[in-house]
Amino acid sequence: MEEEVEPFYRELPKVELHAHLTGSVSVATMKQLITGKPHLNIKHSMTTIRKGQQRTLDECFEVFKVLHQLVDTEEDLLMITKAVIREFAEDGVRYLELRSTPRVETKTGLTKRRYVETVIEAIRQCKEEDIDIDVRFLVAVDRRNGPEVALETVKIAEDYMLSSDGIVVGMDLSGDPTIGHGKDLLPALQKARNCGLKLALHMSEVLSQKEESELLLTLPPDRIGHGTFLHPEVGGSMSLVHKVRQQNIPLELCLTSNIMSKTVESYEKHHFLYWYQLGHPCVLCTDDKGVFSTSLSQEYQLAASTFGLDQEAVWMLSQQAINCSFAPEAVKEQLQQRWAEYKSQLNC
Repeated sequence: MEEEVEPFYRELPKVELHAHLTGSVSVATMKQLITGKPHLNIKHSMTTIRKGQQRTLDECFEVFKVLHQLVDTEEDLLMITKAVIREFAEDGVRYLELRSTPRVETKTGLTKRRYVETVIEAIRQCKEEDIDIDVRFLVAVDRRNGPEVALETVKIAEDYMLSSDGIVVGMDLSGDPTIGHGKDLLPALQKARNCGLKLALHMSEVLSQKEESELLLTLPPDRIGHGTFLHPEVGGSMSLVHKVRQQNIPLELCLTSNIMSKTVESYEKHHFLYWYQLGHPCVLCTDDKGVFSTSLSQEYQLAASTFGLDQEAVWMLSQQAINCSFAPEAVKEQLQQRWAEYKSQLNC
């Protein structure tokens, strides 16, 4: 079950930069959705949904499938987005970048553009309700859908970057890392960069991606998601490490996600330590807080207990994440001021 989180980590102001919207839906929100859709007959999945951190990897994938069934209308999407934002805020997250792939649901009339508009509307409503969190959105390209869909998604992201008052700030590249090759998506990613969108790319999630990682680093990305197999101790290369360090590309690191998805053997062997000891910018993230039953507070506590970080080091990790965000410079300055106020209250 979820580890009890000490007050310091709850009260610590935090920045979340790698949160997939659907995977962040909590068990409470899932139950609410299931109650409203008895025709889907999802009762057989309830045992798996209630398991939390005791889920196997196969059971985690089952939860993803259930979520895909449950969220198929604009109303569902608005509800889950607002719920996810509130839950992050309750966990002490003060700046959040959500990411999601625009979907089409022909049965309900949901289009890709309405999908993005609904997420933006949820973010705006949370702001109007004075929820204490600044939220931005990354439109995601699913690598499984190929280069044509990627270009279409870039166009959607560009349009909303220009019309969303700064809510849409970038793009995410994600999806099954064993499918396709980054070279086919390079034109779309280059176009996104050229039009001013920031790039957060899932990279080196599996060993076979070494060549692809070399290619994607030529863009270069503004942040790297996971980067599990970049460094030579796990099958990467010093060439990759050198390029990442030379360009000072921050890494979005998700401890619990990597353990539960079995890409990392144990917390002690997580690649966080390799990069942290190099002094490279590392940002702790949740990835899919709902599916993996975690919270950002818990991820900070796990990092501290596993790698012997004191409160000052944890504070520095949290504050450093501000500069790794895709927020406008004026917003980063405001966040730095808020962090300074929090620090005096927490005495760390």
